[in-house]
Amino acid sequence: MSLQGAVEEHIEALQKYGAEAIPIKKAEGFKGLDGLVIPGGESTTIGKLINRFQLAEPIRELFARGKPILGTCAGLIFLAAELENEEPHLGLLSVKVRRNAFGRQRESFETNIDIAALGSEPFPAVFIRAPYISAVSEGIHILAAYEGKVAAVRLMKGRLLPYAREI
Repeated sequence: MSLQGAVEEHIEALQKYGAEAIPIKKAEGFKGLDGLVIPGGESTTIGKLINRFQLAEPIRELFARGKPILGTCAGLIFLAAELENEEPHLGLLSVKVRRNAFGRQRESFETNIDIAALGSEPFPAVFIRAPYISAVSEGIHILAAYEGKVAAVRLMKGRLLPYAREI
């Protein structure tokens, strides 16, 4: 999805690994997709644009068809079933998320994290007002954490489930 945020960076990363990546801004663009990336960016702006362009339902339909959806930073916030101290947006991923959990803008940082699913090389992660996951349901596989805070997960079952544990 190419509404706002780190769109070009995500397209470049996907193309680097051989995926065809196309920017999508309208509901018609969802036809025939094999998956979707909701990139990081300014979540308030992304939310307004999702509403303006009526993209919530096409995203939910893609999820219902079992297609993979990657949400980074603001994308994670939009996918989460629960947000601490506010209402969720799409509610597709059975996790509880804390926004801006690694600090404010001036406390942003880059570091390497281990993501076994991506191989043995450390992954260069950027934390800019990044969220973390504070609770997961069964069916959620934790992929990576930084200082004990879950930073990446994978949904193993395509439905919402009650939380199995707080993290």
